[in-house]
Amino acid sequence: MKTFLNIIWVVFGGFMIAVEYVMSSIAMMVTIIGIPFGLQTLKLALVALWPFGTTIQSDGWPQGCFADIMNVVWWFVGGFVIALTHVVWGLIFYITIIGIPFGNQHFKLAWLALFPFGKTIS
Repeated sequence: MKTFLNIIWVVFGGFMIAVEYVMSSIAMMVTIIGIPFGLQTLKLALVALWPFGTTIQSDGWPQGCFADIMNVVWWFVGGFVIALTHVVWGLIFYITIIGIPFGNQHFKLAWLALFPFGKTIS
């Protein structure tokens, strides 16, 4: 069932979301300062491409002040907007019963988009 839902997800917009994340990741990695942010955007692209069956595990708040600063900067620079977009799409999908699983995946992506540093995907 997860494979079927993932195929539907990819066909109806998941592929485009993943491509947008990869393109923004490449744009961020142009500068040395943007490389850590680009890596986190690749994390979002991975979940956006194949979200069903993917779990996001929190390692707790990342150790070290660098990761703390990166999470805060990420949130203000673009993470909040990305998360808000996923919340809006999740609410739109919740209008129908068939869309509820897809809305759940958008909420999962929204949670990851808020603070991606310190999270692992399995």
